[in-house]
Amino acid sequence: MFSNILSSLESPKMKFNAVLIVKINVFSMLFFLYPLDLSNAFAEIQPASANSYPLTRESQHANIAVASNFIKPMQQLKALFEANTPHTIRVSYSSSGKLFAQIINGAPFDIFLSADQVKPDALIKRGKASAHARFTYAQGTLILWSSKTSLVNNSPDVLYDNKFRKVALANPKFAPYGQAAVDVLNHLVLLEKTKPKWVMGESISQTYQFVATGNADIGFISFSQKPAHGSYWLIPEDFYKPIKQDAVLLKNGEKNTVALAFFQFLKSNEAKNIIQLHHYNVD
Repeated sequence: MFSNILSSLESPKMKFNAVLIVKINVFSMLFFLYPLDLSNAFAEIQPASANSYPLTRESQHANIAVASNFIKPMQQLKALFEANTPHTIRVSYSSSGKLFAQIINGAPFDIFLSADQVKPDALIKRGKASAHARFTYAQGTLILWSSKTSLVNNSPDVLYDNKFRKVALANPKFAPYGQAAVDVLNHLVLLEKTKPKWVMGESISQTYQFVATGNADIGFISFSQKPAHGSYWLIPEDFYKPIKQDAVLLKNGEKNTVALAFFQFLKSNEAKNIIQLHHYNVD
């Protein structure tokens, strides 16, 4: 049929137009007989909903900055959280001041467990943390500790007697426990007398190491750090300002499901029990 139509055409132009019409008609017949299913092709280019996006690699875990006085309880909290959820958390320990500086400079932390309330306040004011996701997770206790059994007899006598080579304390510029130690020495009117014998650690963790290794005879540390051996003085709480330690959700963690889950876990009774076992007070 198609050949008869073509042979009857006289001009080349008419012949070209006829060929084009024939080809279009043939394609139309084939499409009618064998329609294409394009639904899958269009589905591939539809915009995905917010819930359909897979979690990014970064959101499979949370990065948590923790003040070094809180190492022991944090180790247990991490173990319990990971044992009861499919989540993983990564923990960095240092002095609150150094962690604060890292956060200000863009370190990718999701949660900050400070040893005070000042630094979480400052992060909120700088827009680095959420004002609506913050609470006091612990209140710390300060002790004077020696690795020697008979040196400290639950009193400040060793400080008054001045019979020690070195006394360790955390740098008060970076560590709230260091500032608490300065408060105690001021209360005892021993600040200037003891200064020549100070050994300052960058964190309360390093302060503990100075005493544990014998580089200092005595040192101001967190009660939670105290080992079974040695001797110590449990310092009255009215000798220093309360060491209220706040947790704050950082901007990086606001959409991180792991960070949000751990932040809620910190408020649970299970978490509070662990914290109390390490000589912290909780609300």
